Amino acid sequence: MQPTTLILHSDFQIGAVDPRVFGGFLEHLGRAVYEGVYDPSSQHADPDGQRTDVMAALRRLRMTAMRYPGGNFASGYHWLDGVGPRARRPTVRELAWNSIEPNRFGTDEFIRLCRAMDWTPMLTVNLGTGTPEEARNWVEYCNCPAGSQYADLRVANGHAEPFGVKLWCLGNEMDGPWQLGHGPADQYAIRSQQAAKMMKDADRSIELVACGSCGIGMATYMEWDRQVLDYLGDFADYVSLHRYVGNRNDDTPDYLAITNSLDRQIEEMDAACRFIQAKRRSKRRAYLCFDEWNVWYRARGGDGAGVFAPHLLEEVYNLEDALVVAGFFNSFIRHADVVKIANLAQIVNVIAPVLTSGDDLLVQSIFYPFEMYTQRRNGVALRVALRGPSYEGKTNGVVSNVDASAILDADRLHVFATNRSLTDAAPLEVAIADRAITGVESAELLTGPDAKAANTWEQPDLVRSRRFDGIRPADGRATALLPPLSVVAMTLRVQ
Repeated sequence: MQPTTLILHSDFQIGAVDPRVFGGFLEHLGRAVYEGVYDPSSQHADPDGQRTDVMAALRRLRMTAMRYPGGNFASGYHWLDGVGPRARRPTVRELAWNSIEPNRFGTDEFIRLCRAMDWTPMLTVNLGTGTPEEARNWVEYCNCPAGSQYADLRVANGHAEPFGVKLWCLGNEMDGPWQLGHGPADQYAIRSQQAAKMMKDADRSIELVACGSCGIGMATYMEWDRQVLDYLGDFADYVSLHRYVGNRNDDTPDYLAITNSLDRQIEEMDAACRFIQAKRRSKRRAYLCFDEWNVWYRARGGDGAGVFAPHLLEEVYNLEDALVVAGFFNSFIRHADVVKIANLAQIVNVIAPVLTSGDDLLVQSIFYPFEMYTQRRNGVALRVALRGPSYEGKTNGVVSNVDASAILDADRLHVFATNRSLTDAAPLEVAIADRAITGVESAELLTGPDAKAANTWEQPDLVRSRRFDGIRPADGRATALLPPLSVVAMTLRVQ
């Protein structure tokens, strides 16, 4: 393959990379909560019932904003069911996934988990079957000092100090006909504006995420967002984007070219936000919150058949999926000026980087790009110019053989590069025009035997990251040879 040159300049900055882009999502779905993060019967359980093996694995990902309790589940969830003494909490049949929900894990347990993991809690209020007042009361429970009804309830439940939850989502996927409480954009806009006002009246410091159109294939795409953002106005600090992708046609080159579509979705949604800002002649605009994203296309059945902790959406990930996850991160970094929050959906068992089976734990392929990127997330994203070979995907268009992003952190340059070729190694040269590359601080390589290679309980390390010693700094530049179907994350020292 012909060489690819990655050209950068420290003055060509996109914006600071928000750490919240490296967030996650925990929903009461399948075995994500029960038998996932919370399993008092496990030999790994701590005194709070949290699984220490799961926590140890997730701690490596240094996740930031953690969204909870859904997802579709949120549109039928009444938060009061999940607080107070466990013996008094109701067991209900939740309607989003047709599963039995005992409410053993709720707001207080989630906040405790967030504090143990250094996660920023991000709560989704019920604007499906719930009311704006119920949403406002939850803010009081979480954030207000003692002296009023719901704050005093929190105190009675053993938490004298407010939780200080700053991120709140105004419902979930409300443009989707599958969603409890689904309705047209104008009805959601009214309901969310009512909730937003009362929630901010309870705590003016909170930030709100408006529910955007939940997929580029939806008939509501863009028009829903225009109506909602126009009506909400300055109440909307962010608007949500969702995206799940997959290799449904078994076409790996086209699948790996999905970054074109991701970039386009971000830029289209950003255009909607800028349009509404201009239309309203406002000094404020909504930024983007990619609060559900992942590879998901194999394990699609979502009917829990009325049982507790059913095995739902337990996707098995391979090498090509891991490269696509790296592509998501590259796209987020390339749009650091507008993408401020992103949440990998989800974190354990359900379309997740980590699986449990009894007391055993398996790390999946998509775990590793997250770990490689999050270790290098600090700094300012730089504009990337790539000169090198390209190819055309059947549905996603022309892309460079090498997908890349870069972050400048003082005298360190973090570079991320994916070789999309199935057969050829990719020579890569990295140059930062106004600085000299003087050395290599660290680098990891993720690859595997072939595109379909996946970790299993019998072969848990088939696809994983390893130290990469193949980077050569010389004459102010750095060169490397990227194996076929690989991701490299490197930290270079610059003068």
